[in-house]
Amino acid sequence: MEAIVRYFETIPSSHRSAILVSGITLFWLLESGVPLFRFRYNKWRHAGINIFFTITTIIINFALAFILLNASDWAVAHRFGLLQWLPSLPLWAFAVIGLLVLDLIGAWFIHWTEHKVRWMWRFHLIHHTDTQVDTTTANRHHPGESVFRFVFTTMAVFVAGAPMWLVMMYQALSVALSQFNHANIHLPRWADNILSWVIVTPNMHHVHHHYVLPYTDSNYGNIFSIWDRIFGTFTKLEPSQLTYGIDTHMKPEENDELGSLLKIPFEEYRPPVGAKFD
Repeated sequence: MEAIVRYFETIPSSHRSAILVSGITLFWLLESGVPLFRFRYNKWRHAGINIFFTITTIIINFALAFILLNASDWAVAHRFGLLQWLPSLPLWAFAVIGLLVLDLIGAWFIHWTEHKVRWMWRFHLIHHTDTQVDTTTANRHHPGESVFRFVFTTMAVFVAGAPMWLVMMYQALSVALSQFNHANIHLPRWADNILSWVIVTPNMHHVHHHYVLPYTDSNYGNIFSIWDRIFGTFTKLEPSQLTYGIDTHMKPEENDELGSLLKIPFEEYRPPVGAKFD
């Protein structure tokens, strides 16, 4: 465990990039071998749109990284946050608790909030407009959404009192699990039944991408599935019943054109059928 901590304390930027690229490559290949759906689409063009949003997310996170570093350093120096207030723990327990808190606030809570606050949903729905969900969909976030996701991640670091090595570990796991649970791969039912008690699986998260409520407002998790089970947002749906996308933007010119996607948050609002926003 100490070796893992040392690695994430000094993880090079090149290694973080390698995690992102290798994850996309691995699941891209698996999608070809054991696909959940055999989409009839230009896979390269589809990936190009989603990779554009991946690049904008990387740029925003890189530009704001100093905020995350300062937040972590301040929390540790001032012994602020849950991890700093707990008694001495084995390193593995310290890491697990920290990852749970970071995932709760930095992934589940921001995701749930995006579905409940109208102005945030206007940015987040770009993610939901994808009608061919695959591993590249994981990073399909409007630049505006990337900013307020970063804000919630920073808030999570404060609440957790997480040292920077733990933040780096969390971000690496978050990237890998997001690519995994968006991947267009068939997971055997027995494997899903076991794994989905601990982590978010493709079978579980794909329900969230069904095009209508109430399924859209379910299965918000990214790393750990426990939060959806605790907060009553866990839902199942057979893959054969899934239709990807969002009911307000099902036309190709709305969900498959980069210029249109960038403009969606600033256009006239169209609420999903049955939506209730604060």
